[in-house]
Amino acid sequence: MTATMKAAQKALNETALTMHQVQHAFDQHTVVKGVDLTVAPGEVVCLLGPSGCGKTTLLRIAAGLETLQEGSVSLQDEQIAAPGLRHVPPEKRNVGLAFQDSALFPHLSVMENVTFGLKHLSASARRERAEELLTQLGMANYASTYPHMLSGGQQQRVALARALAPEPRLMLLDEPFSSLDARLRDRIRDDTLHVLKKVGAATLLVTHDPEEAMFMADRIALMREGRIVQTGTPRELYCSPKDPFVVTFFGEVNEIEGVVEGGQVTTPVGWVPAEGIADGTRVQVMIRPEALRVIERDLPADTHSHSHIVMAKLLGRSSLLHLCAHADGGQEAHLHARVPGVFLPAEGQPIDIHLDLSQVFVFPRAAEEH
Repeated sequence: MTATMKAAQKALNETALTMHQVQHAFDQHTVVKGVDLTVAPGEVVCLLGPSGCGKTTLLRIAAGLETLQEGSVSLQDEQIAAPGLRHVPPEKRNVGLAFQDSALFPHLSVMENVTFGLKHLSASARRERAEELLTQLGMANYASTYPHMLSGGQQQRVALARALAPEPRLMLLDEPFSSLDARLRDRIRDDTLHVLKKVGAATLLVTHDPEEAMFMADRIALMREGRIVQTGTPRELYCSPKDPFVVTFFGEVNEIEGVVEGGQVTTPVGWVPAEGIADGTRVQVMIRPEALRVIERDLPADTHSHSHIVMAKLLGRSSLLHLCAHADGGQEAHLHARVPGVFLPAEGQPIDIHLDLSQVFVFPRAAEEH
């Protein structure tokens, strides 16, 4: 194998960030509990979870803003933090940082902010690098402008350009879009993703927004109470959840209790397979609103014997239906269905309900209890 091939193979096997068995406590409260996490070169990994689950603490440990207590941290397979090792501060780690607050230098222009960390380059090279990033982020016309003259969204674009300018081996983003209004947030995170992919930056992004994680991430690590519950692609977490928490974190679900009989669970909307769960087990059946397909029936309105519409609301791109589902054996459930476009049946309208089983999940009740 040639030296070039060996170098290419080494780069292929390298990880931009490796965190192994990281544990961290504030006073007597442990907020990160034995976490393993990797980010590959060019990969965007999202740390997703509710407030207080430990995701920001984990990012701050990777950045060097918090001193590691237990475990180890490596950048490009070089160990930079472990018990007994001297603490490496953020400025020595070659990581790019961007937070909810853009934290631009108010006395410097946009150009000066972006070139601030490029002292090792010539003046012309600094300017060329800054202009390239500002152009990619739609801020080239603001090079001589000062931060107080920019909108919040524009400041975030400049902060991202400043973080990317030194070509860090790892980008660390902590809720960088959360302070922006919804329409601006969508546009800026789209621009950000394109730039991150174009420059090939390995990125760890912290967010509490599941939609943002699914849009931005190659992989998502979903956290709860200091631990990672499941790691995988957005599709894996959404379509193959390993825990009820994973299902509910990605949106509203209908929940029905039942008992497994013959490898199935009976519900008011039909039989649901319960693979790998023993007969007699009490289970939680979780049905996403989009799993319910609703068909109007040309029957007399009789709200006591047939599944029917309770209420229908237009939400813009979709309609939300409140349903009363009736099973043949008298079992009944109030369910929500979400269907694309305008679909507003009248109250009391008899319906048939069909299930998309790919959006239905069954867990033993014990799996929910922690």
